[in-house]
Amino acid sequence: MKLSPSTAKIAAAQAPRPGKLSLDHVAHFVPDMENAAPALEKLGFTLTPFSAQSHRLEPGGPLTPAGTGNRCIMFKRGYIECLTPTGDTQTANELRAAIKRSVGIHLIAFGTASPDLDHARLLEQGFEPDTPVALQRQLGTPHGEDTARFTVVRVPPGTMAEGRIQFCQHHTPQLVWQPQWLTHANHAAALTAVMLCVENPADTAARYARFTGLKAAGAGDNWHIDTMRGRLLFSTPAVIKRTFNAEPARLPWIAGYVLASGNMDATRKHIVSTGFAHGDLDNQRQFVVPPTSVGGIIVFEPAKSAALDFGPHAV
Repeated sequence: MKLSPSTAKIAAAQAPRPGKLSLDHVAHFVPDMENAAPALEKLGFTLTPFSAQSHRLEPGGPLTPAGTGNRCIMFKRGYIECLTPTGDTQTANELRAAIKRSVGIHLIAFGTASPDLDHARLLEQGFEPDTPVALQRQLGTPHGEDTARFTVVRVPPGTMAEGRIQFCQHHTPQLVWQPQWLTHANHAAALTAVMLCVENPADTAARYARFTGLKAAGAGDNWHIDTMRGRLLFSTPAVIKRTFNAEPARLPWIAGYVLASGNMDATRKHIVSTGFAHGDLDNQRQFVVPPTSVGGIIVFEPAKSAALDFGPHAV
């Protein structure tokens, strides 16, 4: 598929350098896409069409339905996935088990150009990773349907108590970051952070440091890990309560994520128009609590420059 130079640059920029990681995407697990999608659209997001997923669970193995499907919210940097079970498979039943605990964010995917190195590190650190999975889904393009392909490195369910924490290599980013999906009424432009609510931020951050090979930093109730693009924030329930007046449905909890806005005044106006619970934070930031059909907390922050050169921001 031929892209404009600007869109081609956006697609090419998604993958980190070999040996590095980025915050690629997070995913809401939802029981009913027909309820979740309208809520996300009301929040001002442009969603991709629904796409069923297929996978090969071992190299050279048969391509089989994953029993899951998604719609995505694509940004100039990173994206949000809305994932739902559609069949009777192990993957689908894992989604249903997570949804039974709470509708919301249950997946964090690190972008990688070296899934083999990530798999080797996980083995060395005792995480017992699964065999890398070849995942694919069909996507419409202006020139017809095409196949988006990914390599995903996962660990067994329950290994990371927060949810499905994985690594994702994009083989066809030009199909995933199509220009018609990159503009949003709320002016969201990039995924900059994900917020994890945990009992002991220092211990959890140390585990993620082993998982990612990255350095954890912080003190007390607030710790963080910086990827090449995007930050993990680890905070206690007291911090989340104080900041958002929100109680965790369970612990640990992937509480929400942070998005950069190209126009915070327009973002704020759109959020207020939804009628959803929302509030002001410091540094011109704004948060909104989506309906229970979506779950989680979304924070919007101003982009630091038109070039989307974002620095880390703690909640």
